[in-house]
Amino acid sequence: MTNKMWGGRFAQGPSAIMAEINASIDFDRRLYAQDIAGSKAHATMLAKQSIISKADLKAIHAGLDQIKTEIETGKFKFSQALEDIHLNIESRLKELIGEPAGRLHTARSRNDQVATDFRLYVRDYIDQLDAGLADLQLALAQKAEAHAGTIMPGFTHLQSAQPVTFGHHLLAYVEMLSRDRGRFADSRKRMNENPLGAAALAGTSFPIDRNMTSKALGFDRPTRNSMDSVAARDYALETLAAASICAIHLSRLAEEIVIWCSAQFRFVSLSDKFTTGSSIMPQKRNPDAAELVRAKPGRILGAFTALAVVMKGLPLTYSKDMQEDKEQTFDALDNLALAIAAMAGMVRDMEPNKDVLKAAANSGYATATDLADWLVQNLKMPFRDAHHVTGRIVALAEKKSCLLSELSLEDMQSISSGITKAVFKVLTVEASVASRTSFGGTAPVNVRRAAKAWLKFPKGK
Repeated sequence: MTNKMWGGRFAQGPSAIMAEINASIDFDRRLYAQDIAGSKAHATMLAKQSIISKADLKAIHAGLDQIKTEIETGKFKFSQALEDIHLNIESRLKELIGEPAGRLHTARSRNDQVATDFRLYVRDYIDQLDAGLADLQLALAQKAEAHAGTIMPGFTHLQSAQPVTFGHHLLAYVEMLSRDRGRFADSRKRMNENPLGAAALAGTSFPIDRNMTSKALGFDRPTRNSMDSVAARDYALETLAAASICAIHLSRLAEEIVIWCSAQFRFVSLSDKFTTGSSIMPQKRNPDAAELVRAKPGRILGAFTALAVVMKGLPLTYSKDMQEDKEQTFDALDNLALAIAAMAGMVRDMEPNKDVLKAAANSGYATATDLADWLVQNLKMPFRDAHHVTGRIVALAEKKSCLLSELSLEDMQSISSGITKAVFKVLTVEASVASRTSFGGTAPVNVRRAAKAWLKFPKGK
């Protein structure tokens, strides 16, 4: 049995295995809204250019609207024999309106049709991701403002380094997510060109108006080269690259939440909403949501790599290899959206354990840099000399098993005679964070100002 869409050239239908490998309807059916929108814009343009009649246009629009309703209410019957979303919709349209359905495909090809649908879909998903990231930034900024003065240890090499505030730590992720949103916005801007009208690869002899369809579909302009129009998938690659970087940022925060929730740290607590128990150990509270977010970059990076490998050796223009673009992209964007939502939920849910955080900030001689700075500012030591003197004082405190602030003045003067009792004012963690007033520093006054700025502009800067 020949395929009724392209069977004129073929005497027989495809084998069962050919039909199986060739069909994409099981996954590209999610492009239905974009496909219908593109078809309506194309039909409207064809009518305006007197390529089809106004009666045909009216019938096509009515039929497409009915198909959209059927799909959204679960009444549409998808057929694998019709391969993809485009032919499924076209076939149903012919059942509904007859001959005018055959005129819809005038001056276009499935090549520019799928390129248009996919761009529209990725563009729409970027808008969804941006909204999710804005909400996550809002959650982080709200928590940061509430804990602008909550002291915790800052780490390098996962070793206690200098005191910071919990709010300052969270705002670091707000900044990362801001850059992620910028990358998605850049990708959206570059992809927002309309391939519709490129036809198979060479354009068309019909007097079409590509600016008209571009405006109708919200594109900035039509694509400038018909071959590139149907061959390009770099917009999907760029979006997946942005998604991969974003997923890595989420994974870093997820890893910190996993660490912070451990019995060894106890920095934060998560409620039952974002934790699970153990089937054998009744005491367990596992941060499974964070662990799952931590795992997502493997899947999302894998999608980028898979599509890059598909595209790397393809000659112009369209090849069936490019059908492999969608499943990877759909899966990656779905998983990123889920990870963003889960992280926003965890941020709102988690509560820092202030006493534990402050005690941890006091350990590890975290105010040693403050001591070195005091020596530079008050004794006019070169910093390298102050660093050496501070190191000897830290070694003495370690030998005595006490904090720097618990050493006596005599202890310190035994290493550097010019030290005065004024030094003790800089050795508390409170004094340390309060002193870091440089732009972007961890001083609570800075954190509150930065958090309020993000809360004032939740859509980003």
